[in-house]
Amino acid sequence: MHLYRRIGAALVGLMTFVLVAGSAQAQDTGDTAAMLGPRVIGSEDAPVTVIEYFSLTCPHCAAFHNGAYAELKEKYVDTGKVKFVYRDFPLDGVGLRAAMMARCVDEKRYPGVIQVLFKTQENWARSADPVAELQKIGALAGLGAEAFESCVQSDALANGILAQRQEASAAGVRSTPTFEINGRMYPGSRSIEEFDEILEPLLAN
Repeated sequence: MHLYRRIGAALVGLMTFVLVAGSAQAQDTGDTAAMLGPRVIGSEDAPVTVIEYFSLTCPHCAAFHNGAYAELKEKYVDTGKVKFVYRDFPLDGVGLRAAMMARCVDEKRYPGVIQVLFKTQENWARSADPVAELQKIGALAGLGAEAFESCVQSDALANGILAQRQEASAAGVRSTPTFEINGRMYPGSRSIEEFDEILEPLLAN
């Protein structure tokens, strides 16, 4: 937990710097509001909403996405029982850039890009040049070199993601992953059996 506090303090400092820098520059993204908009899978009418707060450089988040996520999606999201919402909570600068890149690709490709980023996390996040590796992944999702550079250098987009992270912190998120299920916080990665225990009573009501 002390590590998360130190990272949080560093990101608050980064956000202050970006906000100051951004105030002196023109907006460098075509539609930042759309990029910062909700990223959701599942039915809007689903009786249960699961919000995941995650960092793309978080190994515990990768463990969830490479494990229980597929079964959770198949069992609850694809059947219309759960609406799943992705929320960025970057833990470091690399995680922030990865979140920015993912939000710059076509919205329909976002869930797939997130899965690729988590599947290959150890490769790109620990490489000598993570941004170059992110560009390769973005290219596979249709994000050209020029668009990628504009994306990861966008003060407006960075500001927005960091502001959302700060809002999540104020709401009680302290670590990643954290799941907010119908308004209640559940920190830590969970197995499908643990999700069953939480979700089935909610669906029975």
